[in-house]
Amino acid sequence: MSKKLAIIATKGTLDWGYPPFILASTAAALGYEVQIFFTFYGLQLLKKKMDVKVSPLGNPGMPMPMGMDKWFPVIGTAIPGMQSVMTKMMKAKMKSKGVASLEDLRDLCVEADVKIIACQMTVDLFDMNHSEFIDGIEYGGAAMFFEFAGEADISLFV
Repeated sequence: MSKKLAIIATKGTLDWGYPPFILASTAAALGYEVQIFFTFYGLQLLKKKMDVKVSPLGNPGMPMPMGMDKWFPVIGTAIPGMQSVMTKMMKAKMKSKGVASLEDLRDLCVEADVKIIACQMTVDLFDMNHSEFIDGIEYGGAAMFFEFAGEADISLFV
């Protein structure tokens, strides 16, 4: 009997996209049975064309280059275009450190048979279409996920 990991992913930004995919792929490699339930903004991570950004606004713990976190006030991060600049900087930093892209990590999860569930209620709420999402995922509600999560050894909300 393998251990089970249940993850709920609710965030749809670059920085919040990494935890569910890293944890799920690692657990799958260790022999866990894994399910991730993507709901609300987390659904952005399942789109065929993933266009997620990092937002320094409201994230005071985010280290910034040149000590900007010390001298660049929070209001400065709200300047139009700053989110795109910060996203580009974060992606360049990750690439220089050999960190896999979100798309690669997502593909790894699919290859490792991580069960990926898109919240159908949220898909309907935001008028999304199944054609927007990658192949190989399932659609269901909280009750479907709880069948698995209720027996999971580890449950995480990220």
